[in-house]
Amino acid sequence: MEYDVVIIGAGISGLSCAIRLKQLNSDINVCILEKGSEVGAHIMSGAVFEPRALDELIPDWKDKNAPLTCAATKDKFTFLTKKMAFPMPIPPQMHNKGNYIISLGNLCRWLSNYAESLGVEIFAGFAAAEILYNDAGAVIGVATGDMGLDEHGNKTDLFEAGMELFARQTIFAEGCHGSLTKILIDKYDLRANSDPQTYGLGIKELWEVSPDKHKQGLCKHSIGWPMDSKTYGGSWIYHMEDNLVSIGFVVGLDYKNPYLSPYDEMQRFKTHPSIKPLLEGGKRIAYGARTLVEGGFQSLPKLTFAGGLLIGDTAGFLNVPKIKGNHTAMKSGMVAAESIYDNLQDYGVECSSYSDNLKDTWLWDELKSVRNIRAGFHKGLLAGLINAFIETITGGKRSHTLKNHADHTQLEELSKHKPIDYPKPDGVITFDRLTSVQLSNTNHAENQPCHLKLKDPKIPIEVNLPKYGEPAQRYCPAGVYEIIEESGQEPRLQINSQNCVHCKTCDIKDPSQNIDWCVPQGGGGPNYPNM
Repeated sequence: MEYDVVIIGAGISGLSCAIRLKQLNSDINVCILEKGSEVGAHIMSGAVFEPRALDELIPDWKDKNAPLTCAATKDKFTFLTKKMAFPMPIPPQMHNKGNYIISLGNLCRWLSNYAESLGVEIFAGFAAAEILYNDAGAVIGVATGDMGLDEHGNKTDLFEAGMELFARQTIFAEGCHGSLTKILIDKYDLRANSDPQTYGLGIKELWEVSPDKHKQGLCKHSIGWPMDSKTYGGSWIYHMEDNLVSIGFVVGLDYKNPYLSPYDEMQRFKTHPSIKPLLEGGKRIAYGARTLVEGGFQSLPKLTFAGGLLIGDTAGFLNVPKIKGNHTAMKSGMVAAESIYDNLQDYGVECSSYSDNLKDTWLWDELKSVRNIRAGFHKGLLAGLINAFIETITGGKRSHTLKNHADHTQLEELSKHKPIDYPKPDGVITFDRLTSVQLSNTNHAENQPCHLKLKDPKIPIEVNLPKYGEPAQRYCPAGVYEIIEESGQEPRLQINSQNCVHCKTCDIKDPSQNIDWCVPQGGGGPNYPNM
């Protein structure tokens, strides 16, 4: 199949790009491939949404019944100790007046309907598994994965070959740490002049709470406990409509202690005396996890290459101090559309104007002004807060730029740390991993090839286990990785790939960089209804 533009990912950046292309010229043939079973199935965000980019893309979105109906009305910011919660001044970036508490999945569903009304073709349940190149090494499209393979990669009676989609420009909007984007970064050396990307793991639950405890529009954030002073992390609690509360915890994946479990930190956070009463008498109705790009301005790779470009989270446009990336993702998709509009005559053209055009937008200025805030926390919480204060009052105009580091290089060996004693889940406020995964509606076709590939099968037991206690069994928020120790036998790593919620943490944090996250067959993965 041939198109003018193929977009990988029906997230907010990919959909915005497609819509803007059709606004420029309704005759442009645009296709979006979405690996989730439906648009929104794999979408998860906090999320407080800043409508700036949406105002530019669809000015009459209110008249079109966009799902932005819960206005953010009040902000709170606290520092937690084990027993206490101390109010703190709200950083300017975190003021949410004019913003909305939303389900990003539902917004993407609305945008997809709007895009289809303009003539965009969206194929959900089809994951882009391979990049297509011409003889000159330029990208000319992608191929979807074969379906109907058994666990050994053999064809079954249900075998169906993948489809090749050719495009004059291919837009990669895969979200955080995209499986094809990482191939492009290596092939074209897109990080030659940028810092490594650094990430956080966000774990989210949706609760229905008692009406007397619900405060629609309240946006509450915290730092401190349960994180130690050397580990970056924090929480959000957003009061949505209909007595729903979005509650989540983010742990920076540059943490050093191999005993740390982001999932268990989230569960422990909910037991704090200032948090637990909100949830008591309520019901947990959804669970999910995904990684976030936290490197910011200095970790942006080269954004273009022959035949394609990067937008949204796959490029790294999250504004960490603001705790928002949806508006910047949208803007990057819009600028990409406007940039490639004049580059659709031939295959394999590099649209270098995209990067230049971004530099003339508010997106670029916004990310540059806060570039040193997240990086300032590499030296600990106190140093990070002092640095953030200085960066804020100077508007980020100091000449220096702090460096980022690759998260997998930061993990230290077991001998330098003590085990963390996490309380057992009570099944009321706190829960085990498998119970949580059930709430994510995660499903993968049985008897398919494992999409979590080990480059060297010996490393988990021979290297990661003795040095780090095989941290995959702790950093994975879905119980995918287990060390099995049976009487009289050597320990072995078991990969429960059917549990995978597609967060990509394993691909990022594995200290040996031995895990390659690839797309599974079909529309496998979580099926988030309203995350």
